[in-house]
Amino acid sequence: MAGSTEKPVSALPRQPIKKLLAPVKKFLHVEAASGVVLLIFTIIALVLANSSAADWFKSLWKTPIEFKFGNFEIKDTFVHLIINDGLMTIFFFVVGLEVKREIVFGELRSVKKAMLPVLAAIGGMVGPALVYLSLQYGQPGQRGWAIPMATDIAFVVGFLALFGKRVPFGLKIFLLSLAIADDIGAVLIIAFVFTDALAWDWLLVAASGFGVTYGLNRLGVRQVNVYVVVGAVIWLAFLKSGVHPTVAGVLLGLLTPASAWVGDKAFLEVLEETWRRVSARVANGGERLEKEVRELEQLSFAARETISPLHRLELALHPWVAFVIMPLFAFANAGVKLEPAALAEPVAVAVALGLFIGKPLGIFLISYVAVKAGLTALPRGVSWKLLAGGGCLAGIGFTMALFLNGLAFPVAEYPQKEAAGKIGTLAGSLASAIVGAILIYLATTSPASQPDTNQPSEEDDHPDEPAESAQSEPAKVEG
Repeated sequence: MAGSTEKPVSALPRQPIKKLLAPVKKFLHVEAASGVVLLIFTIIALVLANSSAADWFKSLWKTPIEFKFGNFEIKDTFVHLIINDGLMTIFFFVVGLEVKREIVFGELRSVKKAMLPVLAAIGGMVGPALVYLSLQYGQPGQRGWAIPMATDIAFVVGFLALFGKRVPFGLKIFLLSLAIADDIGAVLIIAFVFTDALAWDWLLVAASGFGVTYGLNRLGVRQVNVYVVVGAVIWLAFLKSGVHPTVAGVLLGLLTPASAWVGDKAFLEVLEETWRRVSARVANGGERLEKEVRELEQLSFAARETISPLHRLELALHPWVAFVIMPLFAFANAGVKLEPAALAEPVAVAVALGLFIGKPLGIFLISYVAVKAGLTALPRGVSWKLLAGGGCLAGIGFTMALFLNGLAFPVAEYPQKEAAGKIGTLAGSLASAIVGAILIYLATTSPASQPDTNQPSEEDDHPDEPAESAQSEPAKVEG
């Protein structure tokens, strides 16, 4: 088989559609692309919400949706049921996959490596909440304290990409790991804070669904459709239980196997046996037999299962989440009427300051204390100025902030505060992006900032990592 690998690949017919879609595929792999698309849809939503089409745009998302089967009934608006509860569950499923990957292979797999980003994430959640509560404690808007707590990594990665290789790899890894720890905190808040009275019978159904999922994994069931059906039952059970259904997405992501079903040695054995049989048949000019078809199907299965379900699902779902679900969520939720007086609303001010001041302050202070106490160290090539700039960029809390805003202030009960929360999120995220970009620019262009020749590459960062982690990974898309 040596020397023969290239021939079959070059002999494969090239699909014309792949050539046509090549520019699109290239765009989808640009780090900043998802942030650009998200920004475009946000601007369109704001333009429509402040135009003569505002009433139509608002009513579009409030279209009632109802499913009924006997005594079983689901009833809500299009934006809440289909987008915020439905599609965002897929978003949170990918969050669960990313958390699992980082725990098994990445920065969160060891206490030493996880210490700084985890502590920084805690500071980055506590800081905004304290700033918000200092302005809203005892007020009707107090229930929105969680809105400015999370980081939108799509926008952060987009801004970091503008600086190219001048930004140390250590800062990127730090912010990605911080955002993942942030996501874990946001999920816990959704599960334990924004949960109505529990329906324990439905929670029992969900628990049974998770048990079935685990059992199917152990039995080696690899048909995705089976898991989709079980996942849909779990989602419905969470929806009816009072626990927000997006939590189901995260838990299913954490249950996804991170190791391949077929090892490299087993795959090579199947490949060599199939190669031998096919080569012999082609050399003799014989026709393909049914037994050979079964062997080729087995080879196809083995090739697919040399990649873990976690990695395969991440690669498959990343484009849909980054370029469809997140922009659609922004399009449906970011539209708010911009009025100068709205920025003075107490909730808007509290959210904006929570993101703009509380987030970077919490990240920087707890990181500084942890490093000076000798608990951890700054990533290689990262200065305190760069960390401060990264902390400001982490104040871009767009996607998750809007999501938490909808949970804290349901529009049917708190229409003014819901709108104020959106405006505060936009204002705080914009200010954080501008100041963060300026700080990083100054930190990377000052005479004191010299390139770190010892800066690790992505491969060098985890020299002992399993082979699977060396596979290309999608950019993180969490909010």
